[in-house]
Amino acid sequence: MHAGRAFGFLAALFVLAFGLAVVLLAMDQQRVIDANAHLEEQTVPEIIRYQRLARNLEQLRQEGERIFAVSSHASRQQSMFVVTMIASHPSVLEHPGAAKLARETEQFLGEVVRQSVRDEQRPAIHYQEWQRLASRLGVQVDDVSIEGINLATSDLNVAADAMRLARYKLIIALLLVGLFLLAFIVLVRRHLIQPLQRIDHALSNLSAASPLPDFDTSRMLEIQAVEEAIREHHDLLIQNEQARQVLEKLANKDGLTGLMNRRFFMQSAEAELQRAQRYRRPVTVAMADLDFFKKLNDTYGHAAGDAVLCAFADLVRDSSRQSDLVCRYGGEEFAFLFPEISPTEAEVLAERLRASCANAEIGLPDGRTVKVTVSMGLADASECPIEIALKHADDALYEAKRLGRNRVVLGA
Repeated sequence: MHAGRAFGFLAALFVLAFGLAVVLLAMDQQRVIDANAHLEEQTVPEIIRYQRLARNLEQLRQEGERIFAVSSHASRQQSMFVVTMIASHPSVLEHPGAAKLARETEQFLGEVVRQSVRDEQRPAIHYQEWQRLASRLGVQVDDVSIEGINLATSDLNVAADAMRLARYKLIIALLLVGLFLLAFIVLVRRHLIQPLQRIDHALSNLSAASPLPDFDTSRMLEIQAVEEAIREHHDLLIQNEQARQVLEKLANKDGLTGLMNRRFFMQSAEAELQRAQRYRRPVTVAMADLDFFKKLNDTYGHAAGDAVLCAFADLVRDSSRQSDLVCRYGGEEFAFLFPEISPTEAEVLAERLRASCANAEIGLPDGRTVKVTVSMGLADASECPIEIALKHADDALYEAKRLGRNRVVLGA
């Protein structure tokens, strides 16, 4: 309860301080936005206008140089036409200094062109005077470019000042956050982390086989609720483990014989087959069928048939290795998987099972005894899927039946 009040007070203080910092930062951000808007809407068009003016003045200077460089009067006239166009361009006329210099340049070059009509050598006489005029044009180009740059300086300075101030405010806000986090960490470590560490340790070791966790009394109601939930969960784990064991038997075992059922056998055999094929290890499958089982059922009844199936399952368990997989495939048919041995080696195991079955006296519920035989077919499963391997083993089983039953046949 005390921790809850401390968290609330600390959170309220932080919200007030940080909210004020956010408002101040938003004001600085608005100043930057306004400066950028002014730069985009007014300053940039002005800069473009100054750049256009500088470009026109530079072209005016280049055309004047061309008038003195060419020897053809037609070329001079063409350049003079361009000079006249530039001198009357709106970007030049809008700037008083540039307009005055352009008019002066136009008049000077016009006079030079007119004199060149009478004497081709006259332009050379005025070249030094043109160089002084061209130098003034170059200075004017530089001045215009600087004026364009200076237009952006004011807006950029405003944005820079706002960003600089925002940086200081941000540092203060970060210091506030740091102080809040320090106080928050102290409270959280004392009232949350340490209890949660104990809970985590308890959960990591929580199982149906472990004893009930023992917790220290916490001052926070939420932690107490979690600890109580863990105790209840421990009880559920014990109940679930008991139910899981029962369901696993029902799901994976044949209800009559206690061997694997067909579904679980196919899953396990597929995994074993993939492992054997990946590491190129031998593996063999087999299909077995009790001979004349239908006749036994018709003669002695289904209870007797069930007793025979259970007895044969016991013989299978006694004859099989721990690594072998065996299931009741259906009715009186059984499927086998022998890992790590070739079909020839598996034939020895199958023959042992066949002999044990043939020699066994199986007691029936009514006190009588019967003897049954089994036929088996084997197939190599090291290079094909489990379904195909079982099909080959089934073909070998039918061959064993055809040859007279009570025998083991190794498939191709």
